[in-house]
Amino acid sequence: MNWLHAIILGIVEGITEFLPVSSTGHLNIVEKMLGYDIDSVGMTAFTAVIQIGAILAAVVYFWSDIVRIVRAWVTGLARKDERANPDYVLGWGIILGSLPVAVLGLVLKDFIEVTARSLWIIAGALIVWSVVMWLADRRENLTKDMSQVSIKDALVIGGFQALAPIFPGISRSGATISAGLFLGFDRVTATRLSFFMGIPALIAAGLLEAITAADHITATVGWTATLIATVTSGVVAYATIAWLLRFVSSNKFTGFLIYRVVLGVVIIALVVSGVVAA
Repeated sequence: MNWLHAIILGIVEGITEFLPVSSTGHLNIVEKMLGYDIDSVGMTAFTAVIQIGAILAAVVYFWSDIVRIVRAWVTGLARKDERANPDYVLGWGIILGSLPVAVLGLVLKDFIEVTARSLWIIAGALIVWSVVMWLADRRENLTKDMSQVSIKDALVIGGFQALAPIFPGISRSGATISAGLFLGFDRVTATRLSFFMGIPALIAAGLLEAITAADHITATVGWTATLIATVTSGVVAYATIAWLLRFVSSNKFTGFLIYRVVLGVVIIALVVSGVVAA
């Protein structure tokens, strides 16, 4: 992979990872347009690894929150009287809520890396999940905040998150934000929970691919291009995070939903016309 393609794919990853529009779907589409075989082990690993850049951007952006949550969780383990702290509960919620996607990711690894990357599945999931998000976004009484997150809430959000790798067009952030809205959290809190739930899952997925598919990346994409794409995704993702949190503080997700449906229709048209292979 040349450096220009690496930068383009890094930008795509950085913009789409945290927006409810499916980063994997966008990467697969752009990778195909650039002439790459998205079903190859090397490209699958590349797609997972460059997510680490975007996730590290989230870690930097939410560093003070992460330190506070970890401190409360560790303190709560040692002292029973500290376990009523909402951050202690949130810490357990993030850990337990990350388990569904980890388990399904390992069990369905072959399906996720091959069959689930079909453009037919991506297009269908983009369109169908837009209806789910539309219903979630129009719920009334979205008043719950971060201090009201329960273990049950985290498990529900984690369950929704586990759907994203199986049906890439759903979007991990789209799934988790939808779950948060259905549970009654305000849009900013639902979005922040989406970030927190994604950090352990995506870092683990990226590191697993980097370790197990290192030789395939070396033989195909190349580590220089992979590192360039990863750094690019991190820089772009940081700006995207800041923008998204400002946006959802005063807007619904309608614009994203329209974009998802249009993109799904365009993908179907391109596949049917033979411009790109599914």
